[in-house]
Amino acid sequence: MEHKVLVVEDEEGIRATLKIFLKNQGYEVVEAENGKVALERLDETIHLAIVDIMMPVMDGITFVSKLRESYDMPVIFLTAKSEDIDKITGLNLGADDYVTKPFEPMELMARVKAQLRRYEQIISLKTKEDRDDSRLIVGDLELDLYAHEVHVNGKTTRLTKKEFDILKLLMESPGRIYSAEDIYENVWQEAAVNTETVVVHVRKLREKIEVNPRKPEYLKVVWGIGYKIEKM
Repeated sequence: MEHKVLVVEDEEGIRATLKIFLKNQGYEVVEAENGKVALERLDETIHLAIVDIMMPVMDGITFVSKLRESYDMPVIFLTAKSEDIDKITGLNLGADDYVTKPFEPMELMARVKAQLRRYEQIISLKTKEDRDDSRLIVGDLELDLYAHEVHVNGKTTRLTKKEFDILKLLMESPGRIYSAEDIYENVWQEAAVNTETVVVHVRKLREKIEVNPRKPEYLKVVWGIGYKIEKM
């Protein structure tokens, strides 16, 4: 994956140096001479920003405060030794690291790499959490809310919308018994007048998710009361 780095620095010589080193490390570089220009060039394709604190038109701290309203990419401040207060303020605003001028370019490259690696790990964990939140699992029965399909013992089975909604309702509360009326009102979103359709849908659902529909492992009938997904 090629990363794109935004360099916000008013000194052209420093910008040029950073661009050379970043490109040598395989990064794509976007340049801006102040915070105002940087805001115009900022978008979701930027993976990291290197930002000078002292700049005309819009300084680095103001820029980062505006950046943080919409983006969470890593930010590394470039700061002079006399700017300790600004440095602390910047970190409080959401900068992830800082490098004091004059700096060793390769040290900065190492910090860029570290911040990008950390950011990718965070994104990966968040993606995994989001993915986990999109699944309901009971034993070897897995309902994928994202793909709108069910997996039984690793085998994928397609469901109709009503079958999917019924299974989702039952799997959200394993062990809870739902009457046919409860299922109808939750899935069809109207008062239950005739629940025969629920019986038909449950029978078809069993045929799709049970190894032996006559001896169901998951979708159980509680005679005289209703249906449930057995706890595992």
